[in-house]
Amino acid sequence: MNKYATNESRNRVLVWLVWFIVLLGAVDVTAIHSTSPTPEPLLGIVSHDASRSGPLFPWQARTRWKKWALHRHRQWRRRVRRAKRRVKLARLALKGTMTMADVVDRLTASQLHYKLGALPVLYALLQTLDVETIINRHCPTRGDVNHGTVALVLVMNRLMLPLPLYQISDWVGQTCLVATLGIEAEKFNDDRLGRTLDAIYPHLDVIWQEIIETALVKAQIDLSVIFYDVTAFIAHGRYADSDLIDFGFAHNTPSNKRKFKLALNAGADGNIPLFYRLLSGSTADQATVEGNLETLAVWLHSLGHVCQDSLIVGDRAMLNAKIAVAYETHGLRHLTGLKASTPEQKALLTSWSDEQMEAFPIVDGPSPQYWGRGGQVTFTHEGKSVPHKALVVVSGPLRDQWRQSRQAQLDTLFANLEELRSRIGQPRLRTVKMVQRSVNARLKASKVAQFVDATVYMTAEGAVNLVWQIDREALAAAERQDGRYLLVTNDLTLSHHEMFRLYREKDGVEKCFRISKSDLKVSPLFLHKDKRIASMLFINMVALLAYTLLQRQIQQQGLQMTTRRLIQRLDQITLIETRCWDGSRLQRLTPIEPELATILQSVSVALDEMMHVVVDVDSDHNSRLFSTTLGSRPFLLS
Repeated sequence: MNKYATNESRNRVLVWLVWFIVLLGAVDVTAIHSTSPTPEPLLGIVSHDASRSGPLFPWQARTRWKKWALHRHRQWRRRVRRAKRRVKLARLALKGTMTMADVVDRLTASQLHYKLGALPVLYALLQTLDVETIINRHCPTRGDVNHGTVALVLVMNRLMLPLPLYQISDWVGQTCLVATLGIEAEKFNDDRLGRTLDAIYPHLDVIWQEIIETALVKAQIDLSVIFYDVTAFIAHGRYADSDLIDFGFAHNTPSNKRKFKLALNAGADGNIPLFYRLLSGSTADQATVEGNLETLAVWLHSLGHVCQDSLIVGDRAMLNAKIAVAYETHGLRHLTGLKASTPEQKALLTSWSDEQMEAFPIVDGPSPQYWGRGGQVTFTHEGKSVPHKALVVVSGPLRDQWRQSRQAQLDTLFANLEELRSRIGQPRLRTVKMVQRSVNARLKASKVAQFVDATVYMTAEGAVNLVWQIDREALAAAERQDGRYLLVTNDLTLSHHEMFRLYREKDGVEKCFRISKSDLKVSPLFLHKDKRIASMLFINMVALLAYTLLQRQIQQQGLQMTTRRLIQRLDQITLIETRCWDGSRLQRLTPIEPELATILQSVSVALDEMMHVVVDVDSDHNSRLFSTTLGSRPFLLS
């Protein structure tokens, strides 16, 4: 209450009295104006506080009641007109003069379509993993939109329709997220998204660990087999101040392109990404293995998992004597492809002929295409020797492919030499030296030159001639290695069949890479700061986790469908909002086919199984564990 309210009546009387005196003074001045000289004006400042003393002119209305009454009257007239219009339309519809479609069209002010698609499924899955809650716990904010919500929107965008940051707000406005989150689409501008990426960067390690721990517990993921591999993503543009974007060698990208690398551990149970490391583009793949072993051992120990219970499956570029000893030091079992580099390893690879190998199939079936024979490989580093069980594998399809490719190259080389021989005697091909130079050029350009002996000589008649033949011994030695490769393991209990089966399944981590590059579109980045690149990669890894986890869950329900196919099937679902002239709104979904309803039912059952599992994550324990064990070396960024 206004503290001057008690003096309101007295102030009002005083104002009327003052104005009465002013009026009398004005009349008196007018009466004597003709005889008195013009007085000099007095200069001054008059102040008035309407909140204390009321209006300066008391005959004015204290409230604008006329405008208020006019506004109310106009509202009432609009309601009456709308009511009369509805009654008129209803009578016309009952008489059959107008169709119901015409009536609805007359009553509709506007109609909006919101993309629904797989958003409800993805939103429910991410909420089950507590992504928003975990991020908000580590990255609190006083803003009207918390960082967890922003990250949630970014993850769903990567899964549905990957876009640059500046286009996210437009995408949100076209979906039902505005109504679900209760936040305007304009709030998700690129500045806010960038601030969220900056905010979560210092906590990437702990946030990822809590999210993946939640997924492991709720989905009951098996950690008995873990795949490890490294891939590279091309970056476009200049990154002068970046420690991540650099030139380097990678099997799947050109060496003249800037890139960054991703080292990923994925569980064989559903190809779930367990943890990852962001690496510089100049990092060698083999140089990442020892650091990965250390981190993996720490992580398994933090989960209460015995390291010996997990088998690490790696590519053949991921093993040497030092790494083999490191596996033994950390107490980890491994199964890795080995590139035969020493004389002993090369001799083991070619110890048996094809006929001897084909007597030992390592796959079941009436006509096996894969065979294997066992052996032993010993690695020695700094005086410590570690024996490994070896398996020489012969792949029938790969052997046939290599031999067909070699024969095609030989045919091409023979055709080139025959064409050269037919032109002997023409200008620049009239001497032995000239012809020999042309022969050498063709041999140098061919990948099978080591199997061909070409001779240029002068005949008794004085003519230049060219002859060639296949080096049968060199060709036989090469064919003996066709389709063969070595597998080694420090787990002596694995059978040959198990070694081959587990190694063939290692393409699970390759599938994760393909999903990241094709579906999630990790590259191009559209970012130039290393911190934001790391945070954006984290968003993509959470999206990859949701992708693989959803695919695993629905396939366990008997629905043989990938997550990408599921998103495409649900893409036709749209929310239609009809706004009527009286301000009412009607929301409805587009018709759902019976097959689509069955898919949604299976997805619902798959997610319900995860929602009923309670997870207790000790974030402080995880933070202390990684800080004390790994020291100052970053876990996700190194």
